[in-house]
Amino acid sequence: MMQTEEIKNKLGSGLLSFPVTHFDENFKFLKKSYQDHVSLLSHYDAAGLFVAGGTGEFFSLTPAEVIDTLRAAKEVADDTPIICGCGYGTQIAISIAEEAEKAGADGLLVLPPYLVNSTQEGLYAHVKAICDSVKIGVIIYNRDNSIINAETLMRLCDSCPNLIGFKDGSGKIGLVREICAKLGDRLTYIGGMPTAELFADAYGAAGVTTYSSAVFNFVPEMALQFFNAVRDNNKDTIERLLMEFFFPYAEIRDRQTGYAVSIVKAGMRIIGQDAGPVRSPLTDLTAEEHEMLAPLVKKYS
Repeated sequence: MMQTEEIKNKLGSGLLSFPVTHFDENFKFLKKSYQDHVSLLSHYDAAGLFVAGGTGEFFSLTPAEVIDTLRAAKEVADDTPIICGCGYGTQIAISIAEEAEKAGADGLLVLPPYLVNSTQEGLYAHVKAICDSVKIGVIIYNRDNSIINAETLMRLCDSCPNLIGFKDGSGKIGLVREICAKLGDRLTYIGGMPTAELFADAYGAAGVTTYSSAVFNFVPEMALQFFNAVRDNNKDTIERLLMEFFFPYAEIRDRQTGYAVSIVKAGMRIIGQDAGPVRSPLTDLTAEEHEMLAPLVKKYS
């Protein structure tokens, strides 16, 4: 496992991604297929991989399955840092965190607590309890029912030396800008909106240094090309890929609620690396939607 400062700097140095979790037709975890995929992704120039994250269907995995995916990834990821999803209520999250640390996770991504909305004091207590339970680095994910403000995050940074990152999937750019300005280099800042490439320019201007790419699962070379164009401020490449791929991709994704994950698994099928179905309550793309997606994927795969 990497030291916290080392992993913090590594994650901020390049593109991040979330491998999808592979299931068979009965929705059982497919270790070998998953490992083949993680091994392939780890040979690209990615700064880190998040296992059992949002795109990895953390919400549908049992705590034991979360650790199964982590162990499977660690066996094949070589030197690529592996960050493990962590969530649900505080006590379950602590148990996942402790098991993930034992299994060799390089860090944790704290997803929103299950179902409930909370006060800032409640969110502070939740995140602090997770940080206190492990020595590895912890990244907060601001999204949905878990929006930590700048003041609370500053308190957490003071109390938790192993808090290394802030990831945003809320789209609250004003809050992101405030957090980046007030906390400076204390944290690594990660863009985490669905199809993060659509927001990369705005988040970069707010001070976010990197983002996690879901499409890296099935078009890794193009995902890296776009990331490098953002870093180099290559507007021509950014605009071309947005127009040719990301905008029409998002139109298909937005046809149904929950397709942000389903469309990634569809992309995997199109390139001949079927990761199986999504688990309910998500649904897979229709045959018509697969046909709509196929030309976009094949152009860049």
